[in-house]
Amino acid sequence: MRRARVLAGAGLALALAFCGTGAWTYDQARTDDSLAYGRERDEALADGRAAVSVLTTLDASTRQRAERSIRDWRDASTGPLRRELGATGAGTGTSARGTVTDAALTALDTRSGTAKLIATVRVEVTPAGTKKPATDRKRLEAVLARTGEDEWKVKALSAVPVEGERETRDR
Repeated sequence: MRRARVLAGAGLALALAFCGTGAWTYDQARTDDSLAYGRERDEALADGRAAVSVLTTLDASTRQRAERSIRDWRDASTGPLRRELGATGAGTGTSARGTVTDAALTALDTRSGTAKLIATVRVEVTPAGTKKPATDRKRLEAVLARTGEDEWKVKALSAVPVEGERETRDR
């Protein structure tokens, strides 16, 4: 009988120690700065991917759709890029649809609210009056800024040259 009580007491002590360790580990993980940084990185990457996709898309099949695309550009951008895109006139003509195939953050500063993103984009360009799009691949670098709404938007967007293209131009 005494042996059973000792074993039960030891089992209870081990169970309490295990629960205490689990609770302490959980608390450490919840308050870990690297976890918050990881969440911010994931949010910046997701917002950046979506914004680059919007900024490489233009439906110019009708004037109204072109105006909507330009409004979408303004919603996805901030700063000087937003002002520049807002001055774009809407018209009918060639349409383009950009799809981000891969993206990564190359820099993230959570204190200043800035990040850099590189992305590969497949752009399907459909000239006016045709049905079949031509496909092109682009590599882009985007500078992201966190806005007052706690949303990441594109502040600057530029093409990244492919190594083979750079070598050909240098010759």
